[in-house]
Amino acid sequence: MDFFGHLKTITYHRILVCKGCFRIGLYRQGLTHDLSKYEPVEFLNGIKYYQGYRSPNNAEREDKGYSAAWLHHKGRNRHHFEYWIDFAGDGFGGKAELKPIRMPDNYIAEMFIDRVSASKVYKGNEYNDGCPYAYYKYGDISHLLHPYTQTLLEAWLIMLAKKGEAYTFRYIKRFLRLPREKRDRIAVKMLHGGVTKEQLFSRIDYKK
Repeated sequence: MDFFGHLKTITYHRILVCKGCFRIGLYRQGLTHDLSKYEPVEFLNGIKYYQGYRSPNNAEREDKGYSAAWLHHKGRNRHHFEYWIDFAGDGFGGKAELKPIRMPDNYIAEMFIDRVSASKVYKGNEYNDGCPYAYYKYGDISHLLHPYTQTLLEAWLIMLAKKGEAYTFRYIKRFLRLPREKRDRIAVKMLHGGVTKEQLFSRIDYKK
């Protein structure tokens, strides 16, 4: 249990995300990111299960079999892919099942920055631009993501690892300013265009 350790960790994380969101023009999302972490169910469990090197939600989950803090958090923060999972079918005459929904691009961008910032917090001096992608691959959540969401998130994580933070943040800022139709075409090319995401990076024309 560590009140100040947890408070410092979540506040430092919020500052990093805020700065990252400001860099790509997502000012409101930067200012409101993870505010639910200061609400009692999340904050008190964060204090109780604080460890410093990983999310306290993991420790709570190991202790109780679930994380009350996480269940509260994921339903209130749209930058988490879990927020965008819904039922397919109504259960009448057909089997109801959960399916991922395509996330809006601005929330995919916030999710990307959230992952980068979390890696910086928990890796500390060991952080490098390849850490967020390595953690993504280790967690293997691809089957829980809508193909469009997966394509953009993976592309940006790979871009970060290959080309660095300054290049990637400039790219995302420009990408978000494009018309939706053009953003869709770029994602389709990465999915079905016969080129790797790395190869496509150098071909994209940002001019309308």
